[in-house]
Amino acid sequence: MTGLSPSALQRQKLLVVDDLPINIKLLNEVLRDDYDVFFATSGPEAIQLAISHQPDLILLDVVMPAMNGYDVLRQLKRLTTCRDIPVIFITSMSDEDDETQGLELGAADYITKPFRPGIVRLRVRNHLEIKRQRDLLQSLSYLDGLTTLPNRRALDAQLEKEWRRAVRSQQPLSLMLMDVDHFKKFNDRFGHLAGDDCLRKVAQALVRSIQRGEDFVARYGGEEFACILPSTEELGAKVVGERMRAQIEELRIPHIPGLGSGVVTISLGLFAIHPDQDSRHVEAMGFADTALYEAKKQGRNQVIAYSQILPG
Repeated sequence: MTGLSPSALQRQKLLVVDDLPINIKLLNEVLRDDYDVFFATSGPEAIQLAISHQPDLILLDVVMPAMNGYDVLRQLKRLTTCRDIPVIFITSMSDEDDETQGLELGAADYITKPFRPGIVRLRVRNHLEIKRQRDLLQSLSYLDGLTTLPNRRALDAQLEKEWRRAVRSQQPLSLMLMDVDHFKKFNDRFGHLAGDDCLRKVAQALVRSIQRGEDFVARYGGEEFACILPSTEELGAKVVGERMRAQIEELRIPHIPGLGSGVVTISLGLFAIHPDQDSRHVEAMGFADTALYEAKKQGRNQVIAYSQILPG
């Protein structure tokens, strides 16, 4: 992961929820030319589709059998992956108390039946534009401004997600922390502009070193970077780490003569684990940091796994 997805170029997705096929047909005719529209005819089906399809907006009928629109919205707001999806209620109920109830639950808007196609298009367009801008701001808040890599905030969120996945699937997970060797001395000698350029080149080389879409490289802070390798045992993580180390050395960025190899290098610490319900990702990152400290202690420009260190 290295930057923003081109969401502005993608058709946005709408979920229409109504138990009457005629209403679904009419809304589809109004919206299908501009959006990818899919449908549910019951509350439980709507929740499942919202989870699996992650629509950009939900048009939700209030009056449905078994599970009404208010109950559907309550359930969506309890789900981490769905709570931020805007919901527009479409209903024949025009009582102020009904509208107030929906808005208090978190609905973005109301459209009253019988609906007018032009009003539906405008309301949908306006709320999707608001969501697009909000998503863009959120994406920017997860990017490091210098390197355009995901930042520490994004790393923490990704690690929590991958940790839960590894627990569920009983798969291994490897973490790596890496540090540009003698970076303070590099800055002192060559200046901060050269230091910034060095970090950008290091970031690009680290991204080139990973070969799977699920692998995740981020700027951890300062001259430190981090990498999450899902479904990867220690041996495989060492291979990736060594490839990263070699890629940085091969950049041949001049460093202070006589300091190490005379070019910019990195030290890497890794920790591999099979996460379970009792393990914590914060502790795992701490073990990777301990391994990184050991790599620097042993001379830098190398990969050290936590398993190579005798505790204490």
